[in-house]
Amino acid sequence: MPIDAAKALTAPPRITHISWAPKDVLLYHLGIGAGHPTTAPRELRYTLESRLHVLPSFATVAGGGPPGVTGALSLPGIDVDLARVLHGGQSLTVHRRPLPAEGTATTTARITAVHDKDTAAVLVMRTEAADADGPLWTDEARIHVRGEGGWGGDRGPSVRHEPPTGRPDRTLERTVREDQALIYRLSGDWNPLHADPEFAARAGFERPVLHGLCTYGMTLKAVVDTLLDGDVTRVRSYATRFAGVVYPGETLRIRMWRGDGAVRVVVGAVDRGDAPVLADTTVGHD
Repeated sequence: MPIDAAKALTAPPRITHISWAPKDVLLYHLGIGAGHPTTAPRELRYTLESRLHVLPSFATVAGGGPPGVTGALSLPGIDVDLARVLHGGQSLTVHRRPLPAEGTATTTARITAVHDKDTAAVLVMRTEAADADGPLWTDEARIHVRGEGGWGGDRGPSVRHEPPTGRPDRTLERTVREDQALIYRLSGDWNPLHADPEFAARAGFERPVLHGLCTYGMTLKAVVDTLLDGDVTRVRSYATRFAGVVYPGETLRIRMWRGDGAVRVVVGAVDRGDAPVLADTTVGHD
């Protein structure tokens, strides 16, 4: 089996030193669709360095190093075909608010679980970031590797929850630009699935798909802008399950329900009959 669970789980953590500047934050914000309309004050806080507020999901690309999916594939005990890999879920806990627009940090990444889902293996990779003043964030990526299950290992916990009920408090539609994946990948995710038609076909898709983490960022921005008064410092945590793909050019329908200290969110692709895109999604907030 190309995944050696014991080796992956006992390998020493990968420690990386990263840095970022306002230019990196601005590029990330543009990659998730900020800046429309260009002169709106609510957008300038994402696109103008003199007013810059860092959306917490920037943590998933800070430093420009390999993000969760491709980063996990370079760890000991894992040797799989990238075309059979899908990003299954993502969670983020913010330890310092606001995140700095410029900084240096040390990240510590390790595989914390390997689950056997019969038809796939699921890797859980946790990354912790800290600077000289202490912890900054912790993120966790769930990575599905198709065709690598069935060895009799632990199935792991279910990550699925009961969907929200009742009328959403807010519903928004956001159109993904045709070039959005090409811009987003400049923040460090070079997986050819998001740009190369031949690679996308080999992975079983009709054309390149949008990065799941791009949809993740777009959705958090929608929640912050509408239900959190545009205040990025109110976000404590953010978790989702990637339930389906998004193709550049499609429109996303983002439905939001207020709760006690949390917003629950469901995202679907309007162009494909509201096909599920993000599920089991919660933004914890003050």
